[in-house]
Formats: sequence, C-alpha cells, structure tokens
Amino acid sequence: MAQARISAKASEGAQQLQQPQQQHQSGGQLRGRFYRSTSMADRSSRLLENLDQLELRVEAFRDAASAMEQEKEILLEMIHNIQNSQDMRHISEGEREELNLTANRLMGRTLTVEVSVETIRNAQQQESLLHATKMIDEIVNKLLDDLEDAKMRLMSLYGACTSDVPAGPIDQKFQSVVIGCAIEDQKKIKRRLETLLRNLENSEKSITLLEHQKSSVRQSCNSKQD
Repeated sequence: MAQARISAKASEGAQQLQQPQQQHQSGGQLRGRFYRSTSMADRSSRLLENLDQLELRVEAFRDAASAMEQEKEILLEMIHNIQNSQDMRHISEGEREELNLTANRLMGRTLTVEVSVETIRNAQQQESLLHATKMIDEIVNKLLDDLEDAKMRLMSLYGACTSDVPAGPIDQKFQSVVIGCAIEDQKKIKRRLETLLRNLENSEKSITLLEHQKSSVRQSCNSKQD
C-alpha cells in the first residue's frame, strides 16, 4: 500500500511538472505564430508598396512610348508636307531633287524607329474600334469625289470626339461608336481626324494658290492680246 501511494504521488508530481512546461511551450508557440503573422503582414505591405510604385512607372513608361509614337507620326507628316508644298514646285529642278533626297533620307531614318503601344481591349471595344475605323475609311475613300463634302463629314466626326463646343453638326452615330472604344483608342481616333482635317486644309490652300496663279496667267495673256 505504502509503495502504491508513493508511486501515485510521484506520478502526480511528474504531471504537475509537465503542465507548466506544456503551458510554456504552448505560449511559446502562440508567441511564435504571432511574430510570424506580423512579419508576413510587413512583407505583404512592402510588396504591395513596391507594386504600387512600379505601376506608376509602368504608366509613365506607356505614356512616354505613346508620346514617341505621336512624335513619329508628326515627323512623317511634316516631311510629307514639305515634299508636297508649293515652295517645292517653285524652285529649280536640281534644288528640288536635292531637297527630295534629303527628305527621303529623313523619312527613312524616321521609319527605322519602331514604336508600338498595344491597347488592351475587350470584345466590345474591339468591335467599336473596327466600326469607327470603317466609318472614317469610307469618307477618306471618297475624298477625290467631293472634297468639300468629305471635309464636312470629317468635321462632324471630329466634333463627336471633342469636349469643346463644335463649330458644326455632330455625327451622333459616330459619337456612340467612339464612346464604346477604349480610352487610348478614342485619343488615336481623334488624332487621326485632326491629321486628316489638317491635310485637307493644306490641300485646299494649295488648290487655291494654284487657281490664283492660273488666273494671274490668264489675265496676263489677255492683257498681252489686248
């Protein structure tokens, strides 16, 4: 009996010793988990902050590439306008040939720069872009048939793309189509219309100048005959 009681007390003592150790270990595990959770939150916060900063840089990078894309378009248009200007028609053949060689060289060097900013579109935006492009192309293809009518129609399309008060009527159908396009595509459509209208204006000036020159020649011939 005595031996049994001694063994029972020894067992109870051992259990009492083990309980604090288990509690201590359990507390250590809880504290360890708490520290790990805090560390994971810090890492997540730092990573999110880095991604936010990178997002700003990515957008700035796309904007810079888009600006270069526009600059390329402007340079090509300026070179083309010089080659087809009235001034080029009123210089000697040798000078015109030399200037055209320089213009072609600049045109070639400009074309060696490849800049492309892809626009992310959903199916609806892609369909809207194709529809808007088709509407513009239909007018461009009829430019030679009726220049004045084509200009008026292009101006109505341009009025649908700008937030300014338009000088003339707005093509409501085209406006609804453009609204369905991606923002970047809306900007490109507006730039294309601006370029077309600018070229038309330059063409009209050239035609007016040419007609004025023809009229002056006719008047000079009539004066001589008189």
